[in-house]
Formats: sequence, C-alpha cells, structure tokens
Amino acid sequence: MAVRIKSVHAVEIIDSNGRPALDVRLSLVGGAAGQACVPFGACCPVEQATALESAALELVGASFEGLADIDGALRKLAEDGIRPRPSQHVLRGVSIAAARAMANRQEQPLWRFLALPGAGQRLPVPQFTVVNGGHRAGTELDFEQFMIAPVGAPSMRAAVHTGVELLGRLRAVLAGYSLDTRVGADGGFAPQIAWPERVLELITQTISDAGYALGPDGVTLALRVAASGFRYGDGYQVGGEWHSTAEMIDRYEQMVDVFPLSSIEDALAQDDWDGWAELTRRLGDRVQLVGGDVFATDPELIATAVARRVANAAVIKTAHFSTITEALEAMRACRDAGYAQVVAHRGETSDAFAADLAVAAGCGRLRAGAPTQGERVANYNRLIEIEADDCLAYRG
Repeated sequence: MAVRIKSVHAVEIIDSNGRPALDVRLSLVGGAAGQACVPFGACCPVEQATALESAALELVGASFEGLADIDGALRKLAEDGIRPRPSQHVLRGVSIAAARAMANRQEQPLWRFLALPGAGQRLPVPQFTVVNGGHRAGTELDFEQFMIAPVGAPSMRAAVHTGVELLGRLRAVLAGYSLDTRVGADGGFAPQIAWPERVLELITQTISDAGYALGPDGVTLALRVAASGFRYGDGYQVGGEWHSTAEMIDRYEQMVDVFPLSSIEDALAQDDWDGWAELTRRLGDRVQLVGGDVFATDPELIATAVARRVANAAVIKTAHFSTITEALEAMRACRDAGYAQVVAHRGETSDAFAADLAVAAGCGRLRAGAPTQGERVANYNRLIEIEADDCLAYRG
C-alpha cells in the first residue's frame, strides 16, 4: 500500500552520556505518525541536523510503495543525493520513524509490521549485563561484559525479575569480598578483578545461592569478550599474560567445561579469521559463538563467515545499520545460513526499537545492558509489554 510523507523534522535532545542525539518525527498524509530517538555518535550535530532537513525536502510529498522503498531513497540520498551527507544515525532515525508511522497507520504493533516471513516471531532471551570490564569499565578486567541469561524462566516477566534479583544479589556478594560495586558503562558492576574465571565463579555462586538452577533449565552465562581490544600483534594479553590464538581457544574450552556458558561474543579479534574457524570447529557444537565486530551487521561479511565456517551466530547492532531494511537483510542472511542472532542495543537513548526488531525477526537473544536505568530497561519493559499485549510465548 503506497504512502506519502507529509512531514519530517527533528529535535535535538541528549543521550545518556550527555551528548547530542536526535528525536526524529515523521508524519504521513492521512494522519499517522512515528518517532525515533537516535544518538549522533561522533558526528557533528549541527551538520547532521542540516542533512536531515535537506533529506526531508526530498522526501516530503513523495509517494512510496513501502518501507523498503523509503529506505532505498534514504540510501540514495546519502550516497549521491545531498550535501552535507546524512550519517547512518540520521538515516536510521528516519527509517525507524517511518516504520512506526506505517505500523500505526495499519494499527499494528511495530514488531508485527516488520515481521520477517517464516521467521517464527517469538520473545528473545534477555542477556543482562551484571559485570563490566574492558574500556566499558576502566578496570584490570579485559573481557567487556559478563551476562546472565534466564533461559529457563517461565515468562518474559519472570526473566526480567530474575535479572533484577540476581544483579542485586551479586552486589551483596561483591561487597562481601570487599570488591567495588560501582558500575560500568553498561550498568554492570566494575570490580577490580583481573581474571575472567574469577568473575564467572562469583556470578555462578550468586545464581546458585539464589536458588536458581544452572544451565538450560535455569540460568546460563554469556560473555561479550571484545577481544580486539586486547589484541597485540599476533596474540592477546589477558590479565597481564600473553596468549596465542591457540591458547585463547584452549582457555575458552576450559571455561565451557567448568561454567554454564551458553554464548560467547567476539571471542577473538575481528581480523583473526583463521582463529575463528578453529574456535568454531572446537566449540561450535557446544556453545553459541557470536560474531559482532567481525561481522559488523554486514550481510556480505556474514556470507563470508558462513563460507569459511566462522562462528554460528551474529550480533545485529542497532548502532551499526543505516536503515531497517539493511538490518532485516542481515538477519535474513543469518537465518538462511542457520546462524542465530543477538540484537544489541547500546542504551544511549530510551528508544526501545531493538525489542521490536528482535521479536520481528524471531531473534534468539537481546542484550541491552543491565536491568537498571531508563535507557536500558526500556527494551526489557517493551518485551514485557509485547508479552502482555500480544500473548507471545517466552521460549528460552
């Protein structure tokens, strides 16, 4: 069904880091409207506001056959249409606002409007960050995120409750060992611990003491390692010790043997493709191996990974794609290859688009940081809302 855009405008707001962000508002002829809040990243806010105004002049009054048509026009404007060239953040804001307007016009929830045919829409398992390391924390801990995944919860509401409860209990456990309970950039605690295995021990202890089962019938652990951050030459430095790629793989295998790990993201650097292939050969049938930086939400890189048998899952980052159509293409490539997907939201604004995208694509997991603070809990609350309003089942 063709639509015509009546207006596009934006208001400059701030994100959770106090940096400029964009509140994009788009209306269709006939009255339906949509809104999206996106961060600017490193882009110049004044220049990008001007770029959005220029894009609006091209879009307003035009007729489009659907969202893919709008997204195609946006990409064309960015490639060779207007100056200053709009950033991917501006394109994403307009694309999401347009999708919401079209969903509202059809009186559908956004996830249903975006639903990928044959994907089997479902509620994803939330991965709650409970400990931060790396550049997200500024401590000796090199791995960036240690997460819990309540795969055995009976409902999304119960899963979120589990995340909140275990975060609170972990605070008490850390305090009991006289460890710092200040938080990192994703809301997880940032204790001065150098060894990832020690963090996994403390989290496992917390889960067990709280009475939850460990493993697929209860709560599992997930890692976002971000290994490119501690890659030096042809090796890695973890906790002050140098490891070859082979030694890193051995270490991950030992972790999987000891702890209830269900997912490891960015276990090796983005340029270590041979290492990724060996890691997948060794552990691909035991744990979800997720490519984030190595895939960059790019369908072509995902296709390369499939051909080289690298990883078995991919991150779909809301900060990486320019339009919704681009994100759905990446997710379709994953599904066609049998790769799982993890939708990731960095939590810079309280826009809960990531939750709808995860449901629309039948994505297995969503990570949006700790279950605290408005910009993070927005996505978790949105999942609870979808469960209540649309009666989708939670299947961990």
